[in-house]
Amino acid sequence: MTTDAVALSADLIRCPSVTPKEGGALVLLESVLSAAGFACTRVDRGGVPNLFARWGEKGGKTFGFNGHTDVVPVGDAAAWTHDPFDGEIIDGVLWGRGATDMKTGVAAFVAAAVDFVRATPPEGAIVLAITGDEEGLGKDGTRALLDWMAAEGEAMSVCLVGEPTCPDQLGQMMKIGRRGSMTFYIEAEGVQGHSAYPHRARNPLHALVALLGRMTAQPLDRGTQHFEPSTLQITTIDCGNPANNVIPAKARATVNIRFNDAHSSETIESWARGLMTDLTGQTGVSFALKTEVSGESFLTPPGEFVSLVSRAIVSETGVVPELSTTGGTSDARFIKDHCPVLEFGLVGKTMHQVDERVEVSQIEALKRIYTRILRDYFA
Repeated sequence: MTTDAVALSADLIRCPSVTPKEGGALVLLESVLSAAGFACTRVDRGGVPNLFARWGEKGGKTFGFNGHTDVVPVGDAAAWTHDPFDGEIIDGVLWGRGATDMKTGVAAFVAAAVDFVRATPPEGAIVLAITGDEEGLGKDGTRALLDWMAAEGEAMSVCLVGEPTCPDQLGQMMKIGRRGSMTFYIEAEGVQGHSAYPHRARNPLHALVALLGRMTAQPLDRGTQHFEPSTLQITTIDCGNPANNVIPAKARATVNIRFNDAHSSETIESWARGLMTDLTGQTGVSFALKTEVSGESFLTPPGEFVSLVSRAIVSETGVVPELSTTGGTSDARFIKDHCPVLEFGLVGKTMHQVDERVEVSQIEALKRIYTRILRDYFA
């Protein structure tokens, strides 16, 4: 008897687990995994549901999978062709919220792990770390699982995150790293005054615009061996001024930066503060900076683990995956401090969209890829 990854995917979609609600998804997975001999522990924190499952003894060679069962809101439910939580399969296509991101990825690695330990119990252990808080703040999801693992002496030797990574075709791309992400919240403070008498005021907007101009005048870098150039985007400028003849006292801007391994969040913040200090000296306008870091850049260099996963993808799909670091952030940014981590999953074309969906054949193929990875890892 084998575990049907497609049926499990559909059952998970029927769990309305809009972040951070559990919706029955982790309860379902715990039932499936416990029946296969996995020791399961709920590691909820801060109202966020998390599930840790291990097969085999801890302390030895351990393969880990990571994923999430929470999903983004459906938006306008009336705009969906099929109910987003029905998990309908029509003409070989599974419809519903989470069909690509990433209940199917979780179902595929759960099914692969369950069938693998039943058929060929490995010398080692398999760990599944599944969170309900990847689409939310991310503070009490995979982070909570890793904190709990450290306290309990649990460890993964390597970890594969089942996020959708392929742009158009299954096997096309795997992630060997991710850019860092940070946001600047900048406030410039000057002196309010009449626009006809600017010598009696100190315009914070002029200084802020000059600062943003300096930030965007040159690229942060030209890219590195495995990363595209870092990007800096101004996302809003505001001073809340309703009058056309008043120089405001304060102005604000938000800047989002996606950076490669040529930088750290600290070096970028130091660069920005240097620009602000210089402009304050020139204009008399003061700056306040609040920095929010979502994650640092990281890379799992090509080597044994990367080659093992790549070979499995080629064997099952005939496609040689691109080793990529593109895209936004994922929970791999937390796992990279624990063990080598890679990401591979389905085609993500419809993730977060109305009518999210995936071909059933992709789910079945993904389970085969995960199974081959386990077999080769423990060979």
